[in-house]
Parts: sequence; structure tokens; C-alpha cells
Amino acid sequence: MSTRSPKTSTTVSRPAASSKSAPKSSAKPAVKSTAAKSTASKSTASKTTAAKSTASKTAKTSESKAPVKASPAKPAAKPVAAKPATKPVAKSVPAKAPDKVPTKAAAKPAVVPVTMAEVEAAAAALETVVVNETAAAIASLLPTPPRRSEDAEPERYRPSLGTVALAAAGPGDPELVSVRTATLLGAADVILADASTLPVAERFAGRRSVIRSLVDADGLPLEPAARVKLAVESARASRDVVRLLGTDPTTDSSWAAEAALLTKAKVPFEFSPGVSLISGVTSHAGIPLTGGRAREVRILDADDTTVAWADHGDSRVSLVILNGADRAVEIARALVDAGRRDDTPVAITRDGTTVEQRTVTATLADLAVVVKASRQSGPGVMVVGETVGKRSALSWFETKPLFGWRVLVPRTKESQSGLADHLRRYGAVAVEVPTISVEPPRTPQQMERAVHGLVSGRYQWIIFTSVNAVRALREKFEEYGLDSRAYSGLRIAAVGLDTADALEQFGVRADLIPSGDQSTAALVDEFPEFDDIVDPINRVFLPRADIATEGLVAGLSELGWEVDDVTAYRTVRAAPPPAETREAIKSGGFDAVLFTSSSTVRNLVGIAGKPHQTTVVACIGPQTSKAAEEHGLRVDVRSETSNVFALVDALAEHGEKLRLAAADSGEYTWRPSRRRGAARRRTT
Repeated sequence: MSTRSPKTSTTVSRPAASSKSAPKSSAKPAVKSTAAKSTASKSTASKTTAAKSTASKTAKTSESKAPVKASPAKPAAKPVAAKPATKPVAKSVPAKAPDKVPTKAAAKPAVVPVTMAEVEAAAAALETVVVNETAAAIASLLPTPPRRSEDAEPERYRPSLGTVALAAAGPGDPELVSVRTATLLGAADVILADASTLPVAERFAGRRSVIRSLVDADGLPLEPAARVKLAVESARASRDVVRLLGTDPTTDSSWAAEAALLTKAKVPFEFSPGVSLISGVTSHAGIPLTGGRAREVRILDADDTTVAWADHGDSRVSLVILNGADRAVEIARALVDAGRRDDTPVAITRDGTTVEQRTVTATLADLAVVVKASRQSGPGVMVVGETVGKRSALSWFETKPLFGWRVLVPRTKESQSGLADHLRRYGAVAVEVPTISVEPPRTPQQMERAVHGLVSGRYQWIIFTSVNAVRALREKFEEYGLDSRAYSGLRIAAVGLDTADALEQFGVRADLIPSGDQSTAALVDEFPEFDDIVDPINRVFLPRADIATEGLVAGLSELGWEVDDVTAYRTVRAAPPPAETREAIKSGGFDAVLFTSSSTVRNLVGIAGKPHQTTVVACIGPQTSKAAEEHGLRVDVRSETSNVFALVDALAEHGEKLRLAAADSGEYTWRPSRRRGAARRRTT
């Protein structure tokens, strides 16, 4: 009996754990087996009694014959093997518990105090889960464009030996680089640049280009052999090399020595010329080299000690003297001694073709006095001949109203496209300083719901009031794996040409742009009324900054539209500019500053301090001017129209008045930063 009882108990407990055909008959023995196990832990006698009871009751539902192959050693192990039968029992026992205590367990949560913050947090968490699941479902229904890593580069064929291009950087202005040189720089693996050509290299270098300045540890230029060695090593490593020359290949043959060494090393090369220093500087100075009686041009180098000045006394020959600026007075005397008339015009140009270009004109007789009064020094080009006299009528570069001015542009939400080019048109250089930083919204759920509604057909119109709104929605699209096709079937309005351009860069063309003033008020004036017959949907999606746009929303509501006014991004005060920029602002290093809104005034003063008293202050409208005056600034230029280009035009008019006043007084500059001791000017 003691041998069969454990066997019978084990046989009954197995169907309780795994049988699917007779769950009812297996459940009861399982419970009794549990009782037997509990009793067995108390005493050996009770274990035998429980086993007998279990065996007698389970014999009705178990197999007719008990296993007979059991040995006396196995029964001791079978009760242990029966433990798995207790696991389903552990699950079945709690299942009956609610029958005994149904009300207390259910009523208990009702009396637990819950704060509104906890309810909102739970709702937000649930909403996030639903939103994410909905986004995944929507995204799965749309075609997802293929993606690749930004750093991934497609495999491209590389020959065993790269090429070397000798390219001229031009006379100074990066804009005068030849198209071929710009193309070579953009495709180069390695750019070996003279120190003077680094701005050109940085301007046109490709994303994967490596720029190296050809100077030694002491900052001195490398020898030609060392330059060529670097080029040859890179070429033999299958790299395309551009050797950017800082000299004029027309008058300096140093490039030829490098080319000969490349030929000796059996490395192929090409040559890309550019604008010559001679033609570039003289044309920017407004000086033709021939005309009238002048039929010949001679190019001389003042550093050449073998030049015989006595051989250049013919007044019908125009002289272009390189490196002659600092020796101009000495050369002028030598030319007069050689037979040149002392009233022969002469010009000295330094920093040619750049915004720092300065040209001094005189005659051979009074050149010494003029040079001393100009207080200029440094290398430059000297031109002697009667054609110099035409400069007064042909000067076009240095007579621009804002020539050489450094104009500070406090940038708000985004950079004004074309502003730098418009300032350059007047000869100025724009220096932008961000005053506002764009950040994602603190709670993105509202934006996520709007994107889902956009894809599912909730909206008829989308209105973009800024470039940042376009960027914010585009980033959200990319997050969900969407592209411009998600705009299909929607009508799009944009405020501002920059906003429309940003949409076109994403492959979307705006259906409505205000024809006049680029403002939200102008958009409301041209926005169509809702027509329940023509328009299937009456909702408008308005992604915007965290600054409210009640006027636009109210205007659209009056037209019958329901507006989802959604915060797509928020604006915060930007970090302070670099220390050198802050110092230039406070010490008068800038000639002018453009304020386009009251916020630009407050933010610039907050992160960088007030501009120097000699800096020309230009403001748009009375509100901006008032904000500038409240911060202790005197407004010199004011534009009544809310257009930054009109403000630049007004600043140019002011600059032209200063230029004419300087010319009447015999001064060579009218830049405020060069006249810091002058008193403040009247408002214009």
C-alpha cells in the first residue's frame, strides 16, 4: 500500500496540470493532493492516511490499472515530482477568493484620495501611449522614404593616383574666384592653401575636404619642395589635391617651380587661373590702363633692385608698380628725374578688391604730402600715368554709401534671407548675432495630435507664419517617417517670401502668399471665407511660436474657419556672443546696428550690452525706436515701413550723406568706427 499510494497520487496530479480533455475531474484531485501534501509535512502517519484517501477517491477517474513497474526506490521521488501539480492549484485558489470578499476589495480604491495633478499625469501618460500607437498605425499606411545616415558616403571609384590642381585664389575678394577653381575646391579631398588664401579655401571647400595651411611651426611659408612633397603624398594616396596659390600667376612664376617638381614626381596636374591682381585691383579702383595717349603698359616690381627708373620717363606708357605703395614717394622722385611731368597723376591702392580697399590719388609733385596726410601703410599697387586722372569719374567701388562698414544685425527667429547681399550691394559687411534661440515646445502632445490630424484629413488649410514653423513641422514629419507627400490634398498659406522658400525647399509650393505687406493682417485680408458648399472641411492648422497670435485667429474665425492654434516651437533668449564680438559692440567696432523689432533691442542689450555711442543706430518703426531710446540709445536712422530691406536703403542714404560730408572736408573715411571721437549725428 505504501508503494502504490504515492504512485496513484502522482498519476492523478499530472492531468491536473496539463489535461485539457477533462478539466473538472482533474481539478478536484489536485486540491486533495494539496491537502495530502500539507498533512504529510506534519507527520508520517498522516501522510499515509491522506495518500489512502486520495487514492480511493481518484480511483474512479483514473486508469483502471495502476503502474506495476514501480520499484520501492521510486515512490520516494514521485511526491517531489508531483510539485508541478501545485502550481495550477496556487492559481486556482486565489481565483475563488473574490467569492468570499467581493465588496471590500472593490470599494477600497474608491476611498483613496487622488489629486487632480495625479489624474492629469495619468491622462497624459495614457494619451502619449495612444498618440504613439496611432502615429505608428498612420505611418505604416504611408510610403516611407528610404533613409541613410548623414555620415554615410556612397562608395566611389578612386584611381591609384590622385590629381593635383594648381589654382589661383584671385586678387582678394572670394567672389572673384573662377568657376573652375570653385568647382575644384568643392570636390577636393585635400586643400593645400597659402596663409593668405584660407578665407577662399573655407568659403568653397567641400564637406569632406581637409584644409592645410602651408606654414611651418614658426608661421613662415614652407619651401616649394616641402609644399610639393605634401601634394605628392596625398596624390599617391589616391586623393585629389588643390594647391591654392596666394600669388598672381600672371606676374609671379613661383607656381612654375612647383609644377616642374610635380612633373618630376610623375604626378599629373592641371592649372586653373583666375582674376589677375593687376586687372582686379585697377578695375576696382576705377583706373583704366590704356586710353588717350597711353598705348602701352609696363609692369614693374619695386622690390627688384635692378629696375632702372630712368628708362620709364615716357608719359605715353602707363606704369603698374607692384609692391610700390610704401616706396611711392621715392619712386615718384625717380620718375620726375627720368623726365616725367610732375603733374602726372598717380594712385596707390591697398587691400584691393576687398571692403578694406583704400586708394589715394595725387600727382608726382604733391604725392609726399598726400601720403603723409592719409596715414596709410602696407603693401599695395602703384599706378602712374594719365589714365589715373579718369578715376574721379570711374570710381565705383570705394564710393558706395556704406563701403567698408561693418553692420551688426541682431537676428531674431531666423536669418533674413538676402539681407547680407543687400548690405553688400552698398559695400557693407553684415555680422549677424543671434538674440533668440528656437527650442521645441515643452509639451509636444498637441503638435503630435495636429500632425496625426493633418495626415488623416482633419484640416483644409495650413498656415505658416515663419520659417521656423516650417522647420518645426518638417522635423516632426521626419520623426514619423513622413515626407512632403503628407501635404497632399491640403491648401497652404505662407506669410513672407522666406517662409515660402522654406516650403519649396521641402518640395511644397504655397497656395496663398499676401501680395502686399507680408504680415498676418495682410493674410487675413486675402484669406477666403469658409463656404460649406465648396470647402469640405472648415478647420485650419496654425503651427506657431509660443507667442500668441490672437489677431490672426480672430480674423480667421470671423471668416468662418475653426483654427487649431498649436505651439510648434518656443523662443528663448540666445546665449551671449563671443567675447570679441561683445567687445566690438561696446567699444565701437561696428559702424551701424540694425534693430528690426523691440525684442531685438532688449535681447541684444541683455546678452551683449549697449552699442557704442559712435555706432549708427537704425530702427524699423516708432515702437522699435522707442525701445532703443528707452535703453539709452540715440536713433540715427528710422524706416517707417516694416521691411528690413527698406531699413538698409535708409541706412545707405544716411551713409551717402556722411560720405559727401567727408569728401567736402577732405577726409578719406566716413566710417563711424574710424571716427570714434566725433560727436553723435542728428537723427535722419
